[in-house]
Amino acid sequence: MVIEQLLGDYRERTEAVLERSLPSPDDLPGYLHEAMRYAALGGGKRVRAVLVYAAGQVVGTPPSELDAPAAAVELIHAYSLVHDDLPAMDDDDLRRGKPTCHKAFGEATAILAGDALQSLAFEVLAECTAGNAAVRMAMVRELAFAAGSRGMCGGQAIDMEAVGQQLTLEQLETMHAYKTGALIRAGVRLGVLSQSTVVPKTLERLDDYARAIGLAFQIRDDILDVVADTETLGKPQGSDAARRKPTYTALLGLEGAREKTRALHRRALDDLKPFGPSADPLRALADYIVKRAN
Repeated sequence: MVIEQLLGDYRERTEAVLERSLPSPDDLPGYLHEAMRYAALGGGKRVRAVLVYAAGQVVGTPPSELDAPAAAVELIHAYSLVHDDLPAMDDDDLRRGKPTCHKAFGEATAILAGDALQSLAFEVLAECTAGNAAVRMAMVRELAFAAGSRGMCGGQAIDMEAVGQQLTLEQLETMHAYKTGALIRAGVRLGVLSQSTVVPKTLERLDDYARAIGLAFQIRDDILDVVADTETLGKPQGSDAARRKPTYTALLGLEGAREKTRALHRRALDDLKPFGPSADPLRALADYIVKRAN
């Protein structure tokens, strides 16, 4: 499995679904729609969407039935980045190498664009063609939970409260299981939940895989914040340290953080052993997450 091809194919597919789903700037209110498209299109690794397709492959769901959940999880991710970048939150000027949404369109429009992207995610997911009504309801609930106070939003709240504090390793893992891990887990779980006949053990093992790579993803981000430059990152290098945020590199040291990602990588691959070749895309994604350069 060539990860560049895997990511490229599914990224292109996701981009096409997002392009169709996002409202046109020609429709009122055009300025808001332009801001939504600016935030959601033409950038990002689309890892969460690829996880939907890859997990769906394990349970035998065709890609056409996974387009809606893949796009929905990316719309939630896009909204979260718009709001994270706001002056009241992380106050970032750059995202993916271009001005953040509030820098390009103003703070008020960026807030509304984030709100509208979140709403659109559930509109898209409600139109999913996978399974029956019960399957679609389970998927809506899954994404709502992952995006809420016991998921991504809760993790951001904990992150803001933790600025300048020294967290324990357990506290740091809890924060990132919410902030970063929840949407990554949701991507995998949405793919699995697309089949109503999946046995609970399959969901459990793939969820364990998702927990491991979700944490590895965040630790790799912390490492890159130290070792990569601004051009590579697409955002200011060293921004977490500048804000005195708790990170794995601060707590474990650079080599300790690298060893932690390697251990999580091994754990993720162990979780995939029962699934054979159908899980090769998930294996490739685990490799990519711990080795990526941005």
